[in-house]
Parts: sequence; C-alpha cells; structure tokens
Amino acid sequence: MNKIRKIASLIFILTLFTTEAQELKIYPTNWYVGMKNPNVQLMIYGKNIALNKVKIVSSKRIKVKSQNKVENPNFIFLDLEIKKNAVPEIFQIQIGNQKINYELKKRTAKPQEITASDFIYLLMPDRFSNGDKSNDKFKEMADTASDRSNPWKRHGGDLKGVVNHLDYLQELGVTTLWMTPVLENNQFMTNEGGNMRSAYHGYGFTDQYNVDQRFGGNEAYKNLIDKAHLKGLKIVQDAVYNHVGINHWFLKDMPSKDWLNNWDKYTNTTYKDQPILDPYASEIDRKAVINGWFVPFLPDLNHKNSYLANYLIQHALWTVEYFNIDAWRIDTYIYNDMEFMNRCNKALLDEHPNMLIFGESWVRTPLNQSYFTQNNVNFPFKSNLPSTCDFIVQASIVSALKEDYGWDDGVQKLYQTLAQDLVYQHPEKLVTFLDNHDIDRFYSLIGEDYEKFKMGITWLLTLRGIPQMYYGTEILMKNFKNPTDAEVRKDFPGGFEGDKENKFLASGRNQIENETFDFVKNLANFRKNSEAITKGKFLQYLPTDGIYVYFRKSENQTVMVISNTNKTEKTIELSKYSEGIGSAKSGQNVLNNQTISTLNSISIPAKTALVIDLK
Repeated sequence: MNKIRKIASLIFILTLFTTEAQELKIYPTNWYVGMKNPNVQLMIYGKNIALNKVKIVSSKRIKVKSQNKVENPNFIFLDLEIKKNAVPEIFQIQIGNQKINYELKKRTAKPQEITASDFIYLLMPDRFSNGDKSNDKFKEMADTASDRSNPWKRHGGDLKGVVNHLDYLQELGVTTLWMTPVLENNQFMTNEGGNMRSAYHGYGFTDQYNVDQRFGGNEAYKNLIDKAHLKGLKIVQDAVYNHVGINHWFLKDMPSKDWLNNWDKYTNTTYKDQPILDPYASEIDRKAVINGWFVPFLPDLNHKNSYLANYLIQHALWTVEYFNIDAWRIDTYIYNDMEFMNRCNKALLDEHPNMLIFGESWVRTPLNQSYFTQNNVNFPFKSNLPSTCDFIVQASIVSALKEDYGWDDGVQKLYQTLAQDLVYQHPEKLVTFLDNHDIDRFYSLIGEDYEKFKMGITWLLTLRGIPQMYYGTEILMKNFKNPTDAEVRKDFPGGFEGDKENKFLASGRNQIENETFDFVKNLANFRKNSEAITKGKFLQYLPTDGIYVYFRKSENQTVMVISNTNKTEKTIELSKYSEGIGSAKSGQNVLNNQTISTLNSISIPAKTALVIDLK
C-alpha cells in the first residue's frame, strides 16, 4: 500500500512540472518584427503553467530574457528579446512538454496623420445601422438580448452597417470615423437607476484582443477599416485603460491581488479632477479620483502593476499593427494613473510620431484641461498627450448661443475661452465638438433654435482645432438625457430593417433635414479645401455689442467669420477689422455663394454667422 502511495505521489509531482496539452491563452496573440522596442512581454495563461520551465526551441532570433512568476501559478509573464535580424516566422515556445506556435509578422500598418484638416464623425455602432441580422445575439454570451423597442438593450447595429453607409459619410464631408468601442463586452445586463441595461456602448471590455462578435468580430473590423481607407476615410479607435468589464476573463482568475485598485470597502471615484493638480489637495482626495472605481461593474485597473501596464501598452501597439487604425481616443483619461498614460502614449508615439492621441478630460477650465495634454504651464507633472476633447469650447459655444451678450456672458465666454489657448502647446490639435454620446444633443441644448444651430455648426467648422460631429446632428436629431443617456443614443433612422424613414437618403429626409444636411455638407467640403481654415492662423477680435469677428489666415487665403448673436439685425463698419481684411476688396459668402462687392460696412441678420472668403 505504501509503495502504491509513493508511486501516486510521484505521478502527482510530475504532473505539476509538465504541461498537459491544454488550450493556453497567449497575449499579445502575435507580435511584429521591426518594432523600435525589441522587447515584448507575453502573458501566458494555463492551469499551473508557472510550475514549468519555458524555452524557445525553433528560432535563433528570439531570446528568452526572463520568465516571471506572479501570485497565481496559472500565469507566466515571459520577457522576449527580438533580435535586429529577426524575420517574419512562426516559432515554437516549449512549456514543460507542450510546444505551442507563436507568430512574428511583418509590419504593414501605415497610420494616416489626423490634423486640423480633418472632420471627425462619432457614431455608436449598435445604434447606427444593422447590416447583418445574423449576429444580433448569441445564446452563449452573457447578454442574449436584442430588442429595439427597449432603449437600454442592444439594438443590433454592427460594423457591416457602418460599411454600408461610408458613402453617406463621404458625401457629408467627413474625413475621419470615430466609433465608440468595438471590443468584446461580454457583460451581463446591469441595474442602472432601476433599469436593466446592456453594455451596447462598449466601455466594459471583457477581452481586449477580440472585437465583439455582435459587431461582426475581428474580420468585420478589418474589412471596415480597409474599405474606409480606400474611400479616403481615417479610423479612430476608442480605448479604455482605466477599467474593464466585471466579466473580463482575467478577473475570474486574477494574476495577483494588486491587479485592481482595491479598497477596504467599495469606493467610487469622485469624478472631480481638481485634486489631481491642486497644490493644496489631500492625498485621500487625489487617491479617490484616480483609484476610485468609475461604477461598481467596471473594476478599476491598477496601472502601477508592471505586468498589467505592459499588457495594456502592448495591446495598443498590437492594435495599430493588426487593424491598421490611424488614431486613438482615450476614455475617462483623468482617472488613469498619469505616469502610466505617459508611458503608453510614448510607446505609441515612438513607433508612430505623428499619431493623433486625444483623451476625454471632462473638466471646467482651460487651465485644468491643459494639465491633461501637452501644455505650457509649469505643472509638476508634464503630460505628453498630444490632444484632448475640448469640453471648454463646447460649453462656451452653448453659452454663447443661449445667453445674451454681456461683460462676461454670451459670446464673450467663447472669446475668453479661446483667449486662454496660450496654456496649450498645440491648441490646433484639440478636438472641438458640440455634443457627444454622454451629453444632451446640441439642437435641444440651444432650444431647437435653427438659426442658432447653424451658427454653432459654423463655429465648429471654422474655429481652430479638429472638429467632431455626433451622428445625427446633421439631420437635427435631438433629445436630453432624460430619464437616461439612452435618449441621446437613438437609432439612426433608416439604419434598421422596418424603419419607416431612411434619413441616409435625401428622399427620406424632410425639407428642414435636407437643408441641414446640405448646410453641413457644403461648409465641411469648403473647409476640407480651405488652406486658411485647415492650416492658417487664427485671429479674433473682442466681441462688441454681441458681434463676434474672427479670421483664418494663410499665405494664400483669408476667411472672415462674422457672427451676430443678437435678436435683431446689425450693421457693422468693417474698418475696425483692417488687420484681418488686409488688402482684400471683396469676398464671397461661402454659406450662400453671394458676392460681397465692397468691404466697407455690412448688414447681418439676427442670429446669423457669415463665412466670407476674401478676394
């Protein structure tokens, strides 16, 4: 009996140090030769895998630098060095007695630079168009619902639906497409404010390396990007580093206890950015902002864990190469560890120096906003983020349209906001917008006043920065976030089977919708070809009596924008603006093609903006 026990014990010990044929998870799923950083760290997951030795058995161009263990024996973090003479190949990694193939690929991605010459269109794939009903729902996923009659459930929009309407975006004058996240959100429905909601928005990742199959999966995303590029459209991917979905695969068996920002009891972020840069702030306030959880079902990642940090950074690099995306938008930027974000941004910019990376920094002042991007302020911490969503200009535009002109009110707020651009290194890279998926729709915000709406669109497309439009704004989609944000995330009419109207077609739009679409289209396409707006300097004049005038000037073109924010028509003398007008004697109003024969004085109707191409 003792002999039998000894043999059994020996067999048990041997099994610990050999890897049975098991399905292993390896991330990144492949890597690339020719990266400026020759090192990559593989995260390998499998039952008791850390109890085995690892070696490369079929390549002399790959070197194992170190094999790292963590608390959980089901993980290995394998540091590899890829030698300069490495070529694309499939090599083998031996773990115990098991050999697995791993591929080094050739780099083929060529990200296109996104600048002030571009016009970004933001859409939510689930709410834009359903091009393939077969992928609406899957019984093996945590959330099996798909119901367009319920505002909080998935509606079935997908990447094929977006492909079907690329011509629509091109006609509108769009050059760049930004979609809310497309990565897998295999989340259970969550109770939010008494309503059971799905993760249709995409901000709760459960697997960074797979596009959600309800959107069509990785191949559908590749297809969309390829077809968009063929049409001259660029792609922005929405990234989330701050948190993951609570059903993420690695949370079910975490590598280590410090994978998340843990508290003795649940602690939510305060959502307040002030303690991050406040010289008098308490440490607990700073910690609560950054380490507090965004919501209970989106666990907060600990970026100080070096293995997690590498996993996220390498995923960003892999994504650019694998999908050939052009730019990044980073969600909930201010809640991330800033040192980690600088590392991540640097890794991307080292490989792609001209890549646009912009963050969501939802703050209240230009100074605070500048902290989270490249700035000219003597902050103790210096951000290397190239750009950010310009929430300050958005709020100022709304104030300029809703408020009567005053010493600090109305359009004066917009002027004062832009006058503080000196805090930014690159204000021309800031992403300006009127609304998005998290705030009230612009047309509703300004009281459904059509003249004010057109003035806001004019400012968006002629001010400094990179303009971004939220889907449906071009056809006057409206609503407030009441009772929930689902009200500002309605389906695009015509994108789904059974829709009574198809707003993608002029024949499906009513008169005012066609007028609005054409207004955006004409100005956006003028902007696209305007050297002054896309590359020129910005010159603004102090508003007087509700009149706001600014110029976009390049060597070969000057565009003058005159806005009357008053409730009555105004006649203004133009001699005051001689610095901007220069030697020009006439001009053409871009918005209606009317010629302005002299530049002495001009009458401008109430709540109207003129865009004059000076001659």
